[in-house]
Amino acid sequence: MAAGPADQDNQKAAQATEAAPGAAGQPEEAAERHDQLLRALAESQNARRRAERAGEDARRFAVTDFSRELLSVVDNLARAIRTAEEAKVATGLDGSLLEGVRATFRQMEGVLGRFGVRRLEAKGAAFDPERHEAIAHLDRPDLPSGRIVDVLEEGYTIHDRLLRPARVAVAGGGPSPAVGDDPDPDQTGARAPAPMGRGP
Repeated sequence: MAAGPADQDNQKAAQATEAAPGAAGQPEEAAERHDQLLRALAESQNARRRAERAGEDARRFAVTDFSRELLSVVDNLARAIRTAEEAKVATGLDGSLLEGVRATFRQMEGVLGRFGVRRLEAKGAAFDPERHEAIAHLDRPDLPSGRIVDVLEEGYTIHDRLLRPARVAVAGGGPSPAVGDDPDPDQTGARAPAPMGRGP
């Protein structure tokens, strides 16, 4: 038996009622999927950037351990130069051997410098526990407290990281630096690391 017009209208109304929740929900589901896609894309980009930074750090700092080991050789060359200079003054020895050691020292520092290793300028600077290691404190009332008066072992950086802190003697007994003072930049710890190859 064929359905009458009234029955057909009732069927259409029922179908519209059933379809309404789905139709209303589709934009919300699409927005949620779009948001999930954006979050996944952002996380993927962040992961790529992290991987790139890690790769760049690995490349830049690959020679860190090797450079740190070479610093003992640089230290010994510097000691040999100082000893030879004292012996030359005391005995008048020929300086050709001393010049050869100096040339070797400059070459060694030059090689390290090409890989980002720089010597810290510590003497005369303000003590910085992030870059310096205090080995001795000297009574120097003529200097501000915390001023580095001697360097016992040179410190070095590699790129923007500390490779080895400078071992220093620090002045004590003098006036404390006043807050807000603007001292000579050459007398602060904010100096840039020294270029390599200049000699001890």
